[in-house]
Amino acid sequence: MNPLIFILADLAAISLLTFALYLRRHRRRDLVVSYLGMNVGVLAVATALSGSAASLGLGLGLFGVLSIIRLRSTELAQHEVAYYFSALALGLIAGLGIEPLWLTVSLMALILLVMFVGDHPRVLPAHRHQSVILDRAIAEDSELFARLEAVLHGKVHSATVQELDLVNDKTLVDVRYAYVPATWPAVPASVVEPIYPARQAVSSQQAAASEAVPAAAHAGTGAA
Repeated sequence: MNPLIFILADLAAISLLTFALYLRRHRRRDLVVSYLGMNVGVLAVATALSGSAASLGLGLGLFGVLSIIRLRSTELAQHEVAYYFSALALGLIAGLGIEPLWLTVSLMALILLVMFVGDHPRVLPAHRHQSVILDRAIAEDSELFARLEAVLHGKVHSATVQELDLVNDKTLVDVRYAYVPATWPAVPASVVEPIYPARQAVSSQQAAASEAVPAAAHAGTGAA
């Protein structure tokens, strides 16, 4: 079959993947360039190797090495990794020229459909992942979960303490939770901004000092 048909099918599929799905949802231009360049590069090499004896093994091995290098060179989110390998898969499918044509088109459409549904904003919209720095050193799990749920307005599924700083009185936590603000109670002022005795004493001293300065200035003016 004419390779031009597979090339056109791949260009249409990668355009939908990058511009219609990824760019509209995540707005990261540098990865759009990466997806397009990698897809077309895979397509070109796979098409060139499709007629040689070492086509499949050499092609898969080559792009396996390239993918490892690319993923180690920068930090990518998991959804970006999924788009990355989808772009690779589209290029390989079109470059290998799988016949009949409907099978190639069906496989490409399946990849696009999975990415459309899996990365849709309405799929598990409340489930989130976030790193939180608390203004207290909390080692007890029940207290930690209660504090996080009050601050994040949601149900905490897991909380992993990354750093427990007893000197600076803070906790760095990696949290996975479900955001449900409509059913979650408001955060009390004492939870959002706890007042410790030492801080309260310092604040009282600062307030007294600030009141004493204008009083002294007024007394000096009266004496003059």
